[in-house]
Amino acid sequence: MCAMLLDRHLDDDDLARELRADVRAGLTADPRWMPPKWFYDARGSELFEDITRLPEYYPTRTERALLETHAAAIARITEAKTLVELGSGSSEKTRLLLDALVARGTLGAFVPLDVSGSALAAAVESLTAAYPGLSIRGVVGDMTRHLRHLPEGDNRLVAFLGGTIGNLVPAERATFLSSLRSVLHEGEWLLLGADLVKDPAVLVPAYDDAAGVTAEFNRNVLHVINRELAADFDVSAFEHVAVWEPRHEWIEMRLRSTRDQVVHIGDLKLDVPFAAGEQIRTEISAKFRRDGLTAELAAAGFAVRHWWTDPNDWFGITLAQAG
Repeated sequence: MCAMLLDRHLDDDDLARELRADVRAGLTADPRWMPPKWFYDARGSELFEDITRLPEYYPTRTERALLETHAAAIARITEAKTLVELGSGSSEKTRLLLDALVARGTLGAFVPLDVSGSALAAAVESLTAAYPGLSIRGVVGDMTRHLRHLPEGDNRLVAFLGGTIGNLVPAERATFLSSLRSVLHEGEWLLLGADLVKDPAVLVPAYDDAAGVTAEFNRNVLHVINRELAADFDVSAFEHVAVWEPRHEWIEMRLRSTRDQVVHIGDLKLDVPFAAGEQIRTEISAKFRRDGLTAELAAAGFAVRHWWTDPNDWFGITLAQAG
C-alpha cells in the first residue's frame, strides 16, 4: 500500500553508484572527505536518534520547543494548503506543524522528501494513519537534485528543519536555496531551522558527547563502506574528532587514523594509505548569524517575514517568503 504513496526518483542502484563515486573522490582527495549522508543507514539513523536525546545535544530539543511555541502562528501567517518537508526522516517534529495547520483548517496535503525509501515508507504509513483527512505522498529523492520533482500545490510551505542547511558549504547553500526558489511560486513559504553561532564550550560537546554516541555515529560511515564496497577499514583504528573552525564558523567532524595503515576497497580496486594522524572530514555543521542568513536568503529570492529564537539565542527558525 505504501508503495503507491511514494514517487521514487532514487533507487538502490542510484545510491550504490553515488556511494562508489563519493568514496573514490573523497578518499583520493587531499585532504580526504566523505559526505555526511552516508552516516544514515539503519544503524546510523538509530544512533542519530540517540544523539538527539543526549544532554549535550541542544539543537533538537531547542528547535522542538520553538515549534511548540510558534506552530500556531506559522499556520495563521501562511495558511498553507500543502506542507512539504525536506529531509523528512520520521517527520516527528513536523507533526507539530501538521497539527497546527490541520487545526487552522487550511491543510490538504503533506509531501515528505527523503533519500531513504524504507524510512519514508514507514513515515508515510504512520502519518496516513494519524492524519486520515490529508493527502500524503512521499518523494524518494535527494534534496540537492530532485526539487523539480516536488508536486505542484496551492500555497505551499516548505519546511527544512534540524539545522541541516549547515551541512552545506556556502556555495552549496546558494545553489540549493536558488534551486528551491525556482520551484516555488511567488508568495509561497520556506520555514528554515538554523543553528546559531555560540560559545564553543556549548557547541563542541554537542558533537563530542561524553557517552561516545557521536563517535560511534561518525565511525559508522566506515562500517557502511566496509559492507557496501567490500572494504577492510579497521574501524577501531580511527578516532572521532570534533573541532570548532572559527574562520568558517562551523563544526568539523573528522575521523583520525591512530596508526599507519592501508585500507583496501575491494569493489573499487583501490588502496588508500593513511599515515598516523591523517584525517577524513566527514561533516561540517555551519552555524549562522541572523544578518548573514537573511542575506543568503535574499540573494536566492526569499524575503524574511518572521524570525524566532530561544532565550539563549542558540537556535533560530526563519519564516521566509518567495519574492
